[in-house]
Amino acid sequence: MNYYLGVDGGGSKTLAVVCDERGVILGRGHSGCGNHQSGAEPAKANIREAVEGALAQAGLKRGEIAFTVYGLAGADREADFRVLRPMLADLGLAAHDIVCDTVIGLRAGTRQPDGVVLVCGSGTNCYGINKRGESFQCGGFGYPYGDFGGGTDLAVEAFRSVIRAWEGRGEPTLLTEAVPASLGYASVEAMFHDFLDRDARIPRHLAKLLFEVADRDEVARRILRRQGRELGLSAEATIRRLGMEGDAFDLVLVGSVLTRGESRFVAPYIEEVVLPTAPGCGLRVLTIEPVGGALLLAMERTGREVPAEAYDNLSRALAVNAADGGGNEE
Repeated sequence: MNYYLGVDGGGSKTLAVVCDERGVILGRGHSGCGNHQSGAEPAKANIREAVEGALAQAGLKRGEIAFTVYGLAGADREADFRVLRPMLADLGLAAHDIVCDTVIGLRAGTRQPDGVVLVCGSGTNCYGINKRGESFQCGGFGYPYGDFGGGTDLAVEAFRSVIRAWEGRGEPTLLTEAVPASLGYASVEAMFHDFLDRDARIPRHLAKLLFEVADRDEVARRILRRQGRELGLSAEATIRRLGMEGDAFDLVLVGSVLTRGESRFVAPYIEEVVLPTAPGCGLRVLTIEPVGGALLLAMERTGREVPAEAYDNLSRALAVNAADGGGNEE
């Protein structure tokens, strides 16, 4: 029997899971932030803790693991891998690979090796891999580098819309009441001056207010439409770059903005952009922990074709609620 280890290291938590070749989960380990960009040594310690927890629960030693895949937030560029390669080699799992957490999110959401993933949590990202094994990442580095959206940007848009409506530069919106109330202010004016006086950062939780009022508010709907179209543009660019226009594949949706019920305000506008370019593409919401993708990749890295039984077992054991947001987010 072969055993595999998958690790999902995100900005808030790290999850490590051991399974056998049938996809039966044998052990799990949990710890804190696994993103080296928040501190390489703490990330290494957290990943080690999660790995050791999973191995201990499974009753296995490092040498009994056939392959390990680390799916890590912040593993985007060669500069990142120069830090990560020696860091993870020191954990003692000889046969391993390191990929960005978008890669495991994609693999967790589809039953084929190729496809495209859109991530929209605190930020946004897009990644694709075609039938020839060629891959491309579009975005993931923030607004100055071409991205738009995710909870951070959407919160700013909600706050900004309230200010513009209050000053008369923008149209009236239900956010004018919702945003100050959620922050504990009696008026927009009080909120405006206090944020300026403290040079305060706009809290990400304001993004949820857009969905709460969207049924009745055109300003909120317009912001969410833009989010959907921007995500669609990222997916379309990835599809064209990889020559996938004529392929049949899944476009996997990951992150709280896309996996909760309110995604109806976003997902149709992704389809509006993507489907004319790739009519064989189907949107699929991620329903299992992304670490399942790390386990599937680990199996494939040993030359093993993943059996249907493994998909079924992982889908049951690693299922998440839509409200959980599809696992770790950057």
